[in-house]
Amino acid sequence: MVSHRRPAQPGIDRSTRATVLTAAAAATAAVALGGVPADAAPRDKPSDAHSRVDRLYEQAERATEAYNKADERADRLRAQVERARDRVARGQQRINEMRGSLGALAGAQYREGGIDPTLQLMLSSDPEGYLDKATALDRVSTRHAGRLADLSRAQRGLAQQRAEAGRKLAELEKSRAVVARHKRTVEHKLAQARRLLNALPGKEREARERSSRTSGREDLPQPGAAPSARAAAALAAARSAIGRPYVWGGNGPSGFDCSGLMQWSYAQAGVGLPRTSQAQRYAGRQVPLAQARPGDLVAYRDDASHIGMYVGNGQVVHAPHPGAPVRYDPVGMMPVSSVTRI
Repeated sequence: MVSHRRPAQPGIDRSTRATVLTAAAAATAAVALGGVPADAAPRDKPSDAHSRVDRLYEQAERATEAYNKADERADRLRAQVERARDRVARGQQRINEMRGSLGALAGAQYREGGIDPTLQLMLSSDPEGYLDKATALDRVSTRHAGRLADLSRAQRGLAQQRAEAGRKLAELEKSRAVVARHKRTVEHKLAQARRLLNALPGKEREARERSSRTSGREDLPQPGAAPSARAAAALAAARSAIGRPYVWGGNGPSGFDCSGLMQWSYAQAGVGLPRTSQAQRYAGRQVPLAQARPGDLVAYRDDASHIGMYVGNGQVVHAPHPGAPVRYDPVGMMPVSSVTRI
């Protein structure tokens, strides 16, 4: 049987990467970042401060998952911009070559056909030879016209490619301002949480710090049998990350956020996972919590804004929140929304 205790909900920390963010994802994040009170007032009880810190972490974690989703999309957008630029460069090279070829054809036609054809025939000492040449010149003229048509089509295609590249580049540039605003909002939430923690009495702060420390390796839970070799490899990777810091936007190997740890762990098993917890929950087959096996992904809250990996014995390994390194916690630490077998 697995535990269903629900202690304080974890959150996130600062990002180590500067990436781009689309406006659509930023809007999603803005909804997640609802307003909360600022620093704890002197009359706040320690328990109230703890609750507010946890609430700030939860809001920031939701925003981080929106940030990661946008980051993943921005990576695709950057790649599309580069491909569009390559197509434009190849198209321009082709047009330059076509123009050169047409110029050579035009020069040859002028040199060969500069005199009126009737006069050339009258003056020719070899009328039959001239007629053969005239036929060849006619073919050159037809070929010339065909290449002109090809050039016109190529120029229209190049104009379309330039327009597409311009649109994608404009979208990319627009997202740079959005990501700056979004990052400031998340960091503001985290700064509020840190100020609340620093305002706690010394004993309360020390108790919270102790609760965020990982126990010694001799106390780590032993995993059960994984459902596949790749799940076993991913679980081994996740366990090897125990003690590494929570880093906002981190996907290893030196630091992680919750979905970054899952993505990195399965990458060590040769499996590519999406970047966000919301997408990771659909990356495999969903199973009931009662049938969870080591290596399964456990998503939390209705919006799947947090995720961990089931270890066995009612435990998950996950990246909890700022100041709390990768560690084990009960699978029922917060409401489970899904269990996914990769």
